[in-house]
Amino acid sequence: MSLPSLALSLQFADSSHRALLPRHKVARWIRAALACPAEITVRIVDADEGRALNREYRGRDYATNVLTFDYSRKPVVVADLVLCAPVVADEARKSRIAIEAHYAHLLVHGALHAQGYDHESPPDAKVMESRESEIVTRLGFDDPY
Repeated sequence: MSLPSLALSLQFADSSHRALLPRHKVARWIRAALACPAEITVRIVDADEGRALNREYRGRDYATNVLTFDYSRKPVVVADLVLCAPVVADEARKSRIAIEAHYAHLLVHGALHAQGYDHESPPDAKVMESRESEIVTRLGFDDPY
């Protein structure tokens, strides 16, 4: 099965996890979640930038694990995924999972958001979480739920 094409820009404002996120792995994880071609920028940020973006765009004054900015869904997904390295590390530690596995899950999660998936209502959450579980386990990681 051929996976959709992906133009990927990978940026590290916080380079603490750079070794865990080689371009080929990030591309593989995102591509596994895509239903159509995509142009995606992934930016790894520190807590200050993560908090500022979450406050400005979502009205929530704290750093969150992943923010998805989707600009286009068809015929090409165009989106920015912003992941906050300290939050990802803290969540992985608290959940006793590898940081790499948590990044893979959050990149899949963000890529699904970029394609219109949501988890605001229980039925939507069930659909999205089921899709995430399917993709993440196919990638070789444990079910995140």
